[in-house]
Amino acid sequence: MKKFNESLGGNPLRKHVYKEIEKAILDGVFEPGYSLTEGKLSAELGVSRTPVREALMQLELEGLVKNIPNKGAVVVGVTSQDIDDIYTIRTRIEGLAARRCAQNIGDDELEELRQVVELQEYFVTKQDFLQVWHLDSRFHEMIYDACRSRPLKQILSLFHNYIQKAREYSVKSGRAQASAQEHRAILDAIENHDLEGAEKAMALHVNNARDAFFEYM
Repeated sequence: MKKFNESLGGNPLRKHVYKEIEKAILDGVFEPGYSLTEGKLSAELGVSRTPVREALMQLELEGLVKNIPNKGAVVVGVTSQDIDDIYTIRTRIEGLAARRCAQNIGDDELEELRQVVELQEYFVTKQDFLQVWHLDSRFHEMIYDACRSRPLKQILSLFHNYIQKAREYSVKSGRAQASAQEHRAILDAIENHDLEGAEKAMALHVNNARDAFFEYM
């Protein structure tokens, strides 16, 4: 993990520390069952114990760690059941975000969404799966923004973050080309302001990604 400048102080420092520990958990650096000690994390991050303690409290609220007597904060992480549940929920509500996006997206946003899909298709031909993965994230983030629903965006952004490794595995499973084609179908529906078509195309895309992940694992 990277070190932070204690002079940042206040909320920025707490936020940076929290995101860094969260990323280590979601990336599998800290595996389920691993004990997180304030002293060791403070030394690794170059900060006092206070922002580390606050970060661990936030992570416990989100269910990524659990406070156990005599052991402290123990990593729970994201289980296979969590991933299954998240994909199931996304199948239900991300289609709604795509529907709202088809209804509300602006011309500039639509042009940027087209560019993202075109770039993803290009990098699929180059078999540059890291770029494909990054563009996949950007595609979904843009739809969350354009749906014009703050609650939807907050929920879906959190879920998308929690299953970032699952999404990476899904791309590595050989689904990159299929994913790009599904993004194209979603884009086509959004361009035509086809609300029902966008919702159905997105639900199919999320469901296919879920199936690919569990087959890969």
